[in-house]
Amino acid sequence: MIHVTRIQGRRTEHKFKRPPGMRQIISVSLLLAVVLFCMPSVLTGMPLSVTGEPQATLPAMPESTQTSRWDRGRAVRLAHSDDTVEELTMEEYLWGVVAAEMPASFELEALKAQAVAARTYTVSLQNSNKGKHPDADLCDDSACCQAYISHAKAQENWGQNSTAYSEKIAQAVLATDGLGVLYDGAPIQAVFFSSAPGQTADAVAVWGNSVSYLVGVDSPEGDEVPNYHSQVILTAQQAKDLILAAYPGADLSADPALWLGEVTADSAGWVTTLSFGGLTLTGSKARSLFSLRSSNFTAAWDGAQFVFNVTGYGHGVGLSQYGSNSMAKTGSDFKEILTWYYTGTQVDYLWT
Repeated sequence: MIHVTRIQGRRTEHKFKRPPGMRQIISVSLLLAVVLFCMPSVLTGMPLSVTGEPQATLPAMPESTQTSRWDRGRAVRLAHSDDTVEELTMEEYLWGVVAAEMPASFELEALKAQAVAARTYTVSLQNSNKGKHPDADLCDDSACCQAYISHAKAQENWGQNSTAYSEKIAQAVLATDGLGVLYDGAPIQAVFFSSAPGQTADAVAVWGNSVSYLVGVDSPEGDEVPNYHSQVILTAQQAKDLILAAYPGADLSADPALWLGEVTADSAGWVTTLSFGGLTLTGSKARSLFSLRSSNFTAAWDGAQFVFNVTGYGHGVGLSQYGSNSMAKTGSDFKEILTWYYTGTQVDYLWT
């Protein structure tokens, strides 16, 4: 080894021998340096970034759940459309529900709100024991229970965004682990839908039953919603066929111009009743019968056909998904979103 020094501008070299054992000392020092550099990763279990700092991970769980993951300890029996029943953990199931029910591009707080609503709805069905699905807790049909998509299918649909979206939804489920929406200490029927015309609907107006926490509230979504405004046009014959298929005894012998009677709606435009061909239909029934995107519509006969102009999508009761995303964009967190749409409720743990 050569040691170089400078003395008054002169360069001198001193040759000396490495002391015995120096090679071993240097090797041990290097090994210790590597161990110390990697120690944060060993202690925390987190990968290191190029700067040596721990990389970002999912948010830490509340202290009470650090040693017990609620969702992983709960089972969900899911009936598929092919009549098979699959048993999943609550965590696995909720990932598939959120991926199927809400666009993964939505704000994280909106996805968290969706995860909590879906968890609450699932638990309320598990607790009801109504026997809708004798061999399962619920099914994967959104018209009956909740939509569900497998991890593989969702990633196929997302394409190049599959990794980011998959992790984002996993984070929404993990960050809300075990949380639900409660009213008087019990899980609610946390129903949800796509989009509203500025205000959600009362449950009593849609389904005929009054529910304290399912009342109409302002909802901030608007024209950013795809197909927010839609239109359905039916000829007289098409309308007649639809009516008679559902109500064979209906009298449609009069001029089609006389079939459409009074339409009653609330202040937000949600139709409560529609008179058609001597029948009185609820807005929800008319929506289903005429394949309208929501029961917020106007109806008219223009001399040749029936024209339905529709706003929003879904039944209109409870949590609005696009409204949730709008609230998240302006700073609301998932708890604020949920307690806004479900009046008088609290967000708390479903299990203790």
